[in-house]
Amino acid sequence: MNDTWRVSGFTEVRPLGAGAQGRVVLARHETAGTPVAIKYLPPGGPGAPQEALMLASVDDPHVARLYQLVESPHGMAIVMEAVDGVSLKEILGRHGALGPEAALAVLKGSLLGLAAAHAVGVVHRDYKPANVVVQADGLSKLIDFGIAAPAGRGSAAGTPRYMAPEQWRGEPAGPATDVYAATCVFFECATGGPPYPETERAPLMAQHLTAPPPVERVPEPLRPLLAHGLAKRAADRPAGAAEFVVELEATAAAAYGPDWEARGVRALAGAAVALAMLFPLGALAAPGTAVAAGGGVAGAAGGGALGAAATKVTLAVAATAVVTAGGAGVYAVQQGEPEPAPWRPVSLSIGTASRPGEEFQFVTVGGHRDPAVQRRINAVLRAPADRLTRSFRTGAAFPVGTTATVTMHGSELLSVRYDVSPRPEPGMEGNWVKNFYAVRTVVVDLVTGRALGPRELFRPAVLTDAGAGALLDRLRRLSANGCLSETGGLQARLTPRDLTREDAPVQVMLAPGHMDFFVDIRTLGGDVSEACRSETIEMPYARLADLVIPRLAEQAAGARPVPTPVPS
Repeated sequence: MNDTWRVSGFTEVRPLGAGAQGRVVLARHETAGTPVAIKYLPPGGPGAPQEALMLASVDDPHVARLYQLVESPHGMAIVMEAVDGVSLKEILGRHGALGPEAALAVLKGSLLGLAAAHAVGVVHRDYKPANVVVQADGLSKLIDFGIAAPAGRGSAAGTPRYMAPEQWRGEPAGPATDVYAATCVFFECATGGPPYPETERAPLMAQHLTAPPPVERVPEPLRPLLAHGLAKRAADRPAGAAEFVVELEATAAAAYGPDWEARGVRALAGAAVALAMLFPLGALAAPGTAVAAGGGVAGAAGGGALGAAATKVTLAVAATAVVTAGGAGVYAVQQGEPEPAPWRPVSLSIGTASRPGEEFQFVTVGGHRDPAVQRRINAVLRAPADRLTRSFRTGAAFPVGTTATVTMHGSELLSVRYDVSPRPEPGMEGNWVKNFYAVRTVVVDLVTGRALGPRELFRPAVLTDAGAGALLDRLRRLSANGCLSETGGLQARLTPRDLTREDAPVQVMLAPGHMDFFVDIRTLGGDVSEACRSETIEMPYARLADLVIPRLAEQAAGARPVPTPVPS
């Protein structure tokens, strides 16, 4: 490999590491000032295009993003997100064992990243502490897919301390292979050492193949989780990382309470910040450097500034995003020059449909670059209002109508609330009419036109019984009138179904700086007073950091309040 070759358009700052698969450097884009990590690989080196394909196939906050694959006569280079933090290997080397909650938090973040890879048919095959970076906020990212491969490919590649039995035998690797490695790392986080500490290859192989998992070395509540993840037969382990997350959350909540993850993430943040002198981006904290709120790095600003002018950008990969520091543009890694993705809709309006005594409002958008996406957005926006009014017309003995309110309009997200209410005729204004109302909300991705429900807005842990209960506890603490307290009449626990069905008694909407929850207290359960029929509760994103998808808070933070347009 030619160690003097540099990707055109970037200034190398310092090396980050080197090994058999190449060298990694921290660099800065010469025009935009954007920091990136560049991995240089020798010509014809194993896994070069493959690693880029693996990274490009995975878009998840727990996995470092790919920006470009650059080809030259000197070799190949992968330009990727520079994650500002310290490796889990370094944390374990300096601090030793972490507490159980911190170890569980590491395992959960790792499993979520691996689950994103498994969802596209990718097996990591080399998960280990050196491939995990913990950021200053305590969240972690996978940073290296160097020997990743499609599920089902056989190989003895991997790091011996963390290799599953099937890898030692050279058998096909699957998602359960990554589960085994993640459990080995979890064991190391919880105890300070690997489950099998042999250093010689032959005895280490024998331990991985035949020795029972040393579960007695971890706290008793964690032993079933450890035994399941370290089962010798792949068929006896969780089928994949997503399934293991569900098991982990149930175990953690039962053993350490619903707030276990928040405490674990705080402990990880403290361990990472104590080693802040090792963070790679400290030297880049200068004008023109864009460091994302979560500790990762935004992509290049401007129109395709990450394009290397003197090299050939290869490997056409759709939907791999490079987000500008200001949130103003998204560029896909394509064959040839990057092309801007569709811009956001430039106008909002309120459409109306009327019947005698009734008026139904719905939000529409205009000015989108892609007419097909605009049609999809408008269909998504109108559908809840149509279904809501149809259902109320069926049971109402009086006219009804809907009112539309735009709660947030950002560069990528639009959030709308629909209120349906009676339009009673004279003499029909009794309390039973006042009780006849409902709210529906809709969040739309303005780039794709998709509706985003709780499954896309919240972390998976929220959509479990324990997670929904933890959310309800936070809502109770923020309730302005006390209606959500146990003594206020709400006896039932919040369940995942109470969040995910269309007529859910808890409706979610976005606003700049906070998320709003409309709670229909009557539907959730218990006898309530007239004053406690419903409540809209505002919760700052700072209090939701462990519950919502990280990118959601970042995008919402850059949005501005938008007055609801006057109906046309």
